[in-house]
Amino acid sequence: MKNLIVKCIGNYYNVISYLSKKQAADKALYLFTKPRNGRKLNEAQREFLDTAFQEEYKYGKHTIMTYRWLGDKTTILLVHGWESNSYRWKNLILELKKKGHNIVALDAPGHGNSGSRFFNAILYSEFINVVAQRFKPEIIIGHSVGGMASAFFQNKYQLESIEKMILLGAPSEFTDVLKRYTDMLGYNQRITNQLNLTIVDRFGDKPENFSTAKYLENIKPKGLIIHDELDTIIPYSDALLIKNSFKDSVLITTKGLGHSLNDESVAAHIYDFIEA
Repeated sequence: MKNLIVKCIGNYYNVISYLSKKQAADKALYLFTKPRNGRKLNEAQREFLDTAFQEEYKYGKHTIMTYRWLGDKTTILLVHGWESNSYRWKNLILELKKKGHNIVALDAPGHGNSGSRFFNAILYSEFINVVAQRFKPEIIIGHSVGGMASAFFQNKYQLESIEKMILLGAPSEFTDVLKRYTDMLGYNQRITNQLNLTIVDRFGDKPENFSTAKYLENIKPKGLIIHDELDTIIPYSDALLIKNSFKDSVLITTKGLGHSLNDESVAAHIYDFIEA
């Protein structure tokens, strides 16, 4: 049923494209950047996040919600992925607290308690910069598109406090993410061509230039990349692209943990890398 609905939407936009390519591409981009879930916290998530010291910051007209658990050791910034929120780090946070680390997490644009009706990795990278400039973390841990946004941020701002970056199931090429979306919806060539032009107009660059691998070429922090070889959301080949350009990095491959990588074995690798 879900696949049928998706195809119906794609077919509807395809019909619109013969009346107006721009209108169809605008609708396609709206759907692409509009989170379905993750915006609202349920009771259990709210209860856990209420154990943190919460502060709001601003980027333009947008509100950025942060959560902080105080510690005496290194400051670690946690950056979640698409249709998620800071609660996804609960198990990691509890263990890092025991180890004495100072932990900061933020909700992405359009997720959790942060503002914005829409999400994109560029806007997310600016949210990260606001929070990172405030707390000067030594370590960033990013999951999925949170990892991509972290790379965008560090490439642009080169924050000197950052010593290590951990990327969990991160996508490399935005063009590949976009293609998976357009293929899933079954968009025709009229929409896909116009969508590329619309992205240039909205974000100031071609889709092919938004690349995690490319942005990691010129950063100084050490890197840990963890990716499941059976990941059905972000292909394992993305991890290989990132590893090839991230000079001082290590790639750890898992099997059967999926895209979430929410597993004790992954956490153990993270702890070892942090404390090395």
